[in-house]
Amino acid sequence: MFDTLSDRLASTFKNLRGKGRLSEADIDATAREIRIALLEADVALPVVRAFIKQVKERASGSEVSQALNPAQQVIKIVNEELIGILGGETRRLRFAKTAPTVIMLAGLQGAGKTTLAGKLGRWLKGQGHAPMLVACDLQRPNAVNQLSVVAERAGVAIFAPEPGNGVGDPVQVAKDSIEYARGKQHDVVIVDTAGRLGIDQELMQQAADIRDAVSPDEVLFVVDAMIGQDAVNTAEAFRDGVGFDGVVLSKLDGDARGGAALSIAHVTGKQIMFASNGEKLDDFDAFHPDRMASRILGMGDMLSLIEKAEQTFSQAEAEKMAAKLAKGPKEFTLDDFLAQMEQVRKMGSISKLLGMLPGMGQMKDQINNLDEREVDRTAAIIKSMTPAERQEPTIINGSRRARIAKGSGVDVSAVKGLVERFFDARKMMSKMAQGGGMPGMPGMPGMPGMGGGARKKKQVKQAKGKRKSGNPMKRKAEEEAAAARREAAQAGNPLGLPQGGQDPQNFELPEEFKKFMG
Repeated sequence: MFDTLSDRLASTFKNLRGKGRLSEADIDATAREIRIALLEADVALPVVRAFIKQVKERASGSEVSQALNPAQQVIKIVNEELIGILGGETRRLRFAKTAPTVIMLAGLQGAGKTTLAGKLGRWLKGQGHAPMLVACDLQRPNAVNQLSVVAERAGVAIFAPEPGNGVGDPVQVAKDSIEYARGKQHDVVIVDTAGRLGIDQELMQQAADIRDAVSPDEVLFVVDAMIGQDAVNTAEAFRDGVGFDGVVLSKLDGDARGGAALSIAHVTGKQIMFASNGEKLDDFDAFHPDRMASRILGMGDMLSLIEKAEQTFSQAEAEKMAAKLAKGPKEFTLDDFLAQMEQVRKMGSISKLLGMLPGMGQMKDQINNLDEREVDRTAAIIKSMTPAERQEPTIINGSRRARIAKGSGVDVSAVKGLVERFFDARKMMSKMAQGGGMPGMPGMPGMPGMGGGARKKKQVKQAKGKRKSGNPMKRKAEEEAAAARREAAQAGNPLGLPQGGQDPQNFELPEEFKKFMG
């Protein structure tokens, strides 16, 4: 959703690089480019004005003029201001002192409230709660049936005494659900309410009546991130008519301009609490302003990636695998390879995972063209092998390859290619486990031109013969210059772009990594 905005900001910051000092003209030109990028992304005009004003004030002050690297300092300022308009800090759910905690969902029809009720229920269940969904949308055809299906898929309870389709009193259902939840020991009640195609008095009155009947601990306004500027107008109408405590963004995986998401928190004064970024029930998580700002600026989202990995991978299994790899490459078998691959698949879409890595914004086309089914084909090939072949792939000869190919429905060349990639991956993973680094990975030890092992040794050797000047003044100047270089290195590359003077447009993966990826 934020691809266009990310690209515009990246090209704007690229123009600042290499400038030792920023003039007023540089700051004005940068502010103008950022303003155009935000307006093109459909960010509300008042938000753009406030944002640009803050950036210009800070960029013109001593904060940048005295900075070691003015360009990176401007990027830091933009990052901090983006976090500010997205809400600042992560807002957590408030739970009631006495169960059940009541969460009411409100919003227009089609915003995704019913599906989101199931996602929120599943997320809360994963946090150790016992949620229950309540069907108070008795107007939209089959809304109650849809919520029942969603609740079953999410593995959570549902309270739906009325059939819906225009039959039943939603206010009475909401009231009765609280007592039912207490009796069944549910500590969270999620109330799904009806919406309308647009704001009207009937919608507001019904939402206000349900709110008064159940006194919710949290009223969450669900908004479709793809509806543009109208999202801000709708949010303001709900805030004034019913009132809400937080915002939930749905359909964040769409390709529409996502400026509404950047505008709502600033305009309404209510923070975005959750974001839904896919159709699956797992495509839902708490909204972190700092991580979203990091993604928009192309810095990746390593914290979310680590959290996903921690939820998916077993610590004991990870330690067991590390110990096995440390013994030597031959300890790692195709069975282990398959297990690792299936664990990664559980984390979600491969392209989404790669998109969380810093610097991958420069490879959007390659990531978007990834064939997710390739993982399934690889699994089919491995499962078509005998236990002996998985343990020792070197025994796979021509006739065995033909049998495996026939069993998995692929060409013989695909089987041969997989085995070759497996041997390469085994060497690479074993080297990593033994502390050698991954050859060919950007920013990792072992990559030429990126602080790799061979070059590092050469630098250390040269440093041994380096002598300090006998002139105290000259020596002091040399030490200060060295300290400045270290500070610049620690500042890193906030946009995660390839370093060493490489042009991001011409950036290519090293041959070793290309071979590994097939």
